[in-house]
Amino acid sequence: MSALTMECTEAVRPEPLLRSGGRRTMAHALVLTHRHLLHVVRVPGLALWSTVQPILFLLLFNFMFGGVISRDTGDYINFVVPGIVVQFLALIVFETALGVHADISTGIVDRFRSLPIARSAVLSGRIFSDAIRSAVNVVSIVTVGALLGFRFSTGVMPAVGAFLLAIGFGVALSWVGAWIGLRVRSLEMVQSVGTIWVVPLTFLSSLFVPTQTVPGWLQAVVRANPLTNVADALRALTLGGPTTGPVLASLAWTIGILVTFSALAVRQYRRIE
Repeated sequence: MSALTMECTEAVRPEPLLRSGGRRTMAHALVLTHRHLLHVVRVPGLALWSTVQPILFLLLFNFMFGGVISRDTGDYINFVVPGIVVQFLALIVFETALGVHADISTGIVDRFRSLPIARSAVLSGRIFSDAIRSAVNVVSIVTVGALLGFRFSTGVMPAVGAFLLAIGFGVALSWVGAWIGLRVRSLEMVQSVGTIWVVPLTFLSSLFVPTQTVPGWLQAVVRANPLTNVADALRALTLGGPTTGPVLASLAWTIGILVTFSALAVRQYRRIE
């Protein structure tokens, strides 16, 4: 019996203590979350690259473009840190898609089906682990930003709200990645579909430059971009300024993406069974 089988069996053994279906499903999801996090620990290159990449972007944009763009934004490091956070969250789609596709192609999902675990725990465990990794990386980005001069101007509670908003948006995008990993059959297509939309969305947004600096005909596209709404909400919560509009817009996008793609991912997962 493999270690994974033993671990999942242990999770479902005390059945009388887990009478509630929701509690039982949560216990199974946490076991699989632990499994995904152990995989990251045993393959440290995965965690290292996902942590280093956004920090490299932060250094690049701050030192290469900060001198020019700061004329429109004031202190550019304060402007770009929330943008880098949102860019990193967008890249989560690619990592989640690859992870889900790997589980299917290697047959691990078939092994999960043979165990007495909740079906929904398979996807939920992946999403929970991605949320934990996102939280660690968001803290890393903000820490490096603080070393470069980034400062919170609104207090503790708005900063906590910004952190929770970022993680919530990351969870919603993880469901997009899960759906892609389930829907697309070949690894090459997963890599293409998981990343092809990131470049236009990130650069047609206010992640790196203020909306008012782009051509007038393009500003409507930038404002409608969900990444713009989330980045503007994070800036409002950490730096100050109008908060209600950006936060409500970002919450609307987060809930819409979460509800839509979680349903699509669950339906696609049932189809492959």
